[in-house]
Amino acid sequence: MLTTPTLLIIVCVIAVYCLLSRKIEASVVTLPMVFAGLGLILGQLGFNLVSADIERRTVHMLAEVTLILVLFSDASRVKFSTLKKSSTIPARMLLIGMPLTILLGAFVARWVSPDQPWALAFLVAAILTPTDAALGQSVVTNKNVPDRIGQTINVESGLNDGLALPVVLVAAIFATSALGASGDMGGGMGGAHAPDNIALFAALQITVGPLAGGVIGFIAAKCLDAAVNRKWTTDVAQGLYILSVAVLAFFGAELLGGNGFISAFVAGLVFGNTAKSPVMYIHEFMEGEGQILTLLTFLVFGAVLAPIGLEHANLKTLGLAVLFLTLVRMLPIWLSLSGTGLSTYEKLFLGWFGPRGLASILFALLVLEEFHIPGGEELAACVVLTVLLSIVAHGLTANPLSNIFGRNKNKEAR
Repeated sequence: MLTTPTLLIIVCVIAVYCLLSRKIEASVVTLPMVFAGLGLILGQLGFNLVSADIERRTVHMLAEVTLILVLFSDASRVKFSTLKKSSTIPARMLLIGMPLTILLGAFVARWVSPDQPWALAFLVAAILTPTDAALGQSVVTNKNVPDRIGQTINVESGLNDGLALPVVLVAAIFATSALGASGDMGGGMGGAHAPDNIALFAALQITVGPLAGGVIGFIAAKCLDAAVNRKWTTDVAQGLYILSVAVLAFFGAELLGGNGFISAFVAGLVFGNTAKSPVMYIHEFMEGEGQILTLLTFLVFGAVLAPIGLEHANLKTLGLAVLFLTLVRMLPIWLSLSGTGLSTYEKLFLGWFGPRGLASILFALLVLEEFHIPGGEELAACVVLTVLLSIVAHGLTANPLSNIFGRNKNKEAR
């Protein structure tokens, strides 16, 4: 468990961060920078975040709980009615740009490591494709950034982790099989051993999960509306109810043989678009109490995953990280936005601001824990280097590049 000195340091940093949050948000410093750096420093100085005997279990559970809530929360924010009004740009990025990114990323990963199977190349690409708007939050909040650009970044980051998840799972399953590994290949905290038929197992994971999530999300939304209309429930209880639905969707799918994470994502999507009652608590939770889970994840990333990745980093993994942040991301996004009427700068801006963060960390932690993939250290190195570079590069460039929009507006006004 956490030692008293370690806990004291972490709490003090959180307190200082909260007191200076407005100043920090206006600077180039971001929450991931602060807490990933803190985790790395604590780890290097010998301060153990968790004791060795429970480290794997603790990290695994933290990653699972956080991912369930992130997937459910992000999906519940996406309103179909809003998407209908301005869906062209985010739809192109998600339906054209994202598959092209995974495909190009797999070819690049295979080119860098030609001795590894294609399944592992697709796994690396799928883990490093989802974006995290939190790493460049000032892009979304900066008033100089046009609404359609900020909204596109929010929608993309809200949906692409859930859309990438099936590819991550299927690629992990086939990579494990191709590399001759064996072991527990369950979908989560209640994981079961994979059957001999890997294709059938993968098919069940990505079909039963969405079905279970859709049904649970729909029924849960209708039950909440009924309780609210009859004034049977309080505001606080509604918040707890919404959080319990996310966990219920996860375990419900797991019991049926589907994937709980996909189920949580679909449940959030259906719940958010079915419920007539306000469901702001889940958003407020992720922006308040949920921030604790996020900062703990970055702490663990810095203290546990980053040292492993840095230890096995080399020029090959560094080159792959740079390519994933630039060419692999920006070229597909540029192609997907052709014919949208966006300016060259807007296309480059959307291509560049695909920060890698929470989803990539969580996917990597879960894959390395649940699937016995030989060479997992190199996978960790790719993820660690990509996320570390992204934390710094996107954090430093968020405000300066966003402010260019304001200067362009002033030039046009003259």
